[in-house]
Amino acid sequence: MKTTIMKPNLKFLAIVASVGLFLQSCSSDDDEGAIELNAPVITNFEFGEGHHDEDGDDDHDSEEAYAFKGSDIHLAAEIAAEATVSSITLSIHADEVTAGEGEVDWDFEQVFTDAKYLVLNPEFHEHVDVPTDIPSGEYHIELLVTDELGNSTEVDGHLIILDAIAISDFEMDETVARGDDFHIEFMILAAHGVHSITVDIHADGVTPGEGEVAWDFEEEFLEGYHEEMEAEFHEHIDVPATAPAGEYHIIFTVEDEDGNTVVYEAHIDVTA
Repeated sequence: MKTTIMKPNLKFLAIVASVGLFLQSCSSDDDEGAIELNAPVITNFEFGEGHHDEDGDDDHDSEEAYAFKGSDIHLAAEIAAEATVSSITLSIHADEVTAGEGEVDWDFEQVFTDAKYLVLNPEFHEHVDVPTDIPSGEYHIELLVTDELGNSTEVDGHLIILDAIAISDFEMDETVARGDDFHIEFMILAAHGVHSITVDIHADGVTPGEGEVAWDFEEEFLEGYHEEMEAEFHEHIDVPATAPAGEYHIIFTVEDEDGNTVVYEAHIDVTA
């Protein structure tokens, strides 16, 4: 019986080994050159009125962002994402704001997974209603964007929640000589527009002397203020030369187009 001995094909084995080494090398190169996608980038984060954070960071302009109770907050941001966005989370909570009588604490959070946001570079644009029964003050607002790889980025800022009518930056002369005038100015923000501003001045326990006449002043101011949502009240009021010297009480009443009112009080000394 003849036995046939198969001799190995050395050329074939060499080719197989070369292919194996090539595939291993390619696999190693792929591992080392795997692309890592960056986390989303948020820019032009805007919220409320009076302030736009162009850089998406905590640098604020000279004006604070604000929104009115009973109104809504406009929010917008541009998102650059290398991987598809999986969710956008918006949260708003108070910074050391205490609820008063008839008020409730407000902590807001909503996760947005709308189809328009689950893409590579979505533009975020929403409006959030502000309750009427929450305390006024400063709130912290955060926007968190997460992609499908688990990468996330967050930007934040601060928002002032105001009553339907807000008075700020009040300035008035402390004293005025009778026969002269005194200066008053303050800013008004009114969600529904200003209807009128009334100034009421009357004496606090001042008795007219000889040649003096009791002075009570009341006037409604409309021109330049009516229907304005933001206005600077700036007026000069004449004091009669016959007004008795003494302390006078001043009441400023701002009414909006919905009938809401806010009252601000001050005092001024009239001198002889």
